[in-house]
Amino acid sequence: MRILIAAIGLMVMATTAGADYVRVEAAGSVQEVSDRLVAAVEGAGAKVFARVPHSKGAASVDLELQDAELVIFGNPKLGTPALQADIHAGLVLPLRVLVHDDGGQTVLSYESVDALFAGMDIPADAPFRAAMTGALAKLTGAAAGN
Repeated sequence: MRILIAAIGLMVMATTAGADYVRVEAAGSVQEVSDRLVAAVEGAGAKVFARVPHSKGAASVDLELQDAELVIFGNPKLGTPALQADIHAGLVLPLRVLVHDDGGQTVLSYESVDALFAGMDIPADAPFRAAMTGALAKLTGAAAGN
């Protein structure tokens, strides 16, 4: 049993360590950039499912954390075909963008679509992959103020 738990732990660490993150530097505070991201998502006709204020959560238990908020959003027109191709896409969808302070620079970070779907039975040329990649770039660009 211990070997199984250790093996699962190593797989999770390897998956996280091998993730391909996209970094977009932004103008403004974490709150301002998060608000712009939400406005861009809603303006594009997608749905914001949640905003997770990590730094506020830390403060609620008297711990310190750099300013950080996770925005979770999606569009069923893009996500449903991914789930139809491989139901395990439901483990990585809806999309997530972390807006955080990195030493005084506000940054938007997200996992690339290729990394999200790595190891799944989703064709590399599936049209929704390119659409998701483009949407993430457009939405984070708008939020960044670039």
